[in-house]
Amino acid sequence: MAAHRSDFLVLGSGIAGLVFAIRAAKAGTVSIVTKKRSLESNTNYAQGGIAAVLDPKDSFELHIKDTLVCGEGLSDERSVRKIVEEGPELVRELAEWGVRFSQTDGAFDLGREGGHSKRRIAHAKDTTGREVERALLAEIKRHPRIKMYEYHHAFELVRNDHGEIWGAHTLDLSNGRLATFLARKTLLGTGGAGKVYVYTTNPDIASGDGFAMAYRAGARLSNLEFVQFHPTCLYHPKAKSFLISEAVRGEGAILRTLDGKPFMQRYHELKDLAPRDTVARAIDHEMKTRGDRHVYLDLSNMTADRIMSRFPNIHKTCFSLGIDITKEPIPVVPAAHYMCGGVNTDYKGRTSVPRLYACGEVSHTGVHGANRLASNSLLEALVYSVSAAEEATRSLDTNAFPRAYTKPPKRRVVKRSRVSITHNWDAIRNLMWDYVGIVRNTVYLRKAAQKLAPIRAEVEELYERHALMGDLVELRNIALVGELIIKCASRRKESRGLHYMEDFPRRLKGKAKNTLVFRRVTKVGAKSPPKRKGARRA
Repeated sequence: MAAHRSDFLVLGSGIAGLVFAIRAAKAGTVSIVTKKRSLESNTNYAQGGIAAVLDPKDSFELHIKDTLVCGEGLSDERSVRKIVEEGPELVRELAEWGVRFSQTDGAFDLGREGGHSKRRIAHAKDTTGREVERALLAEIKRHPRIKMYEYHHAFELVRNDHGEIWGAHTLDLSNGRLATFLARKTLLGTGGAGKVYVYTTNPDIASGDGFAMAYRAGARLSNLEFVQFHPTCLYHPKAKSFLISEAVRGEGAILRTLDGKPFMQRYHELKDLAPRDTVARAIDHEMKTRGDRHVYLDLSNMTADRIMSRFPNIHKTCFSLGIDITKEPIPVVPAAHYMCGGVNTDYKGRTSVPRLYACGEVSHTGVHGANRLASNSLLEALVYSVSAAEEATRSLDTNAFPRAYTKPPKRRVVKRSRVSITHNWDAIRNLMWDYVGIVRNTVYLRKAAQKLAPIRAEVEELYERHALMGDLVELRNIALVGELIIKCASRRKESRGLHYMEDFPRRLKGKAKNTLVFRRVTKVGAKSPPKRKGARRA
């Protein structure tokens, strides 16, 4: 099995991983491992932009207040203040690196989205994520200390006998060979887990790999019940996970039922600019009450020129599917979009496991609380990746790489069974959508846990007995992440933010608490202690 060594290992090629790599390369060598092309990341699909106080009429306190209100009592104010106050300078640095933000008269053309009291969304029309990726990858290519490994799927973190993380084991998807990447510091920048659900705005890569690897390595994770469903995903048989940016409603678009009637005024005082959880539940309720398969997003208040200049990609994509959004409304439905919980980190991006860092959607910094404020995701990833890089380079040592560390499990290679993989993949995603979706209850969560348990057992058996392939690794990860989401959701006996329980419709009084899940791991080479009858791990 091939072995690679570097000072830093970055898993993922979104904004979190790329910014960390650029900063870390000043102190040592960096390997970036990504399971698809370097451009394929959740960042690349971000349409809206980056929230930051860039207008003299705006203020840090207003942005902090908007974030805390949206987080419904679970946001960490220190963490929120950190990203709000450090963000503007880093957004300007992105522009210096070549990100071509939309401008008006030489200044940022700032948009507004749901939950924001001011215009503060720096954007590159409706393809901000793609533009950020382009500029960062160009910067990466100029660094001789950074090497990118595409089509390498990390499937397990490397641990030494002291429980420290020293890299990751990967599967080369181009030839099926295994490779170990050893590194003194490892960053999880693997993005989200939208593919746990059958309907999602996320790309196919978002299978929760970082959550699953971190959990198996003993890291602590929090608040996985808070899955943000984006209110407006294009509803069309030929469209796959195409997001209609919240910025469209920020520019005045109105949600309507199929008979043309607006409805958001019945759910929130901000109407169509209400926070995402409110809008998603409102659409879900209208669809279920009326028996409709979607609602409409009406852009008729905007001129055709404004639509095509502000949202060229959305216009182009919809037009290719036979929908002229300058003349007709867009059919939309809610879809799984963003994980507000994740791998616990401190204010420097460090996880609970030594030598392991996490940034971006895979992490839980406390910023988003029970509901993420629109366009705070790229901001959080940007700020925390810089902090993580500063800490990782400051504490970089020259210790020898460990001789004893966790190895990939040896397996008896049998005939691959894609039928079993496909069947279980569909079963898990449909189960999560039906029982652990926008609206939940105790009975549904209990059924979800009961139905998922035998599927997880079968998936683990498939993983142990079959030769590794990408689909099998992802299947194993979504099965585990689905189980962890159900555990967290079952423990929260209230409705708060993105977690809405029909049988617990009110928020609990007092200080809000985070849910927590983790796994106790054994030393390298040690046998697992026998499990007591009736005992369960957290």
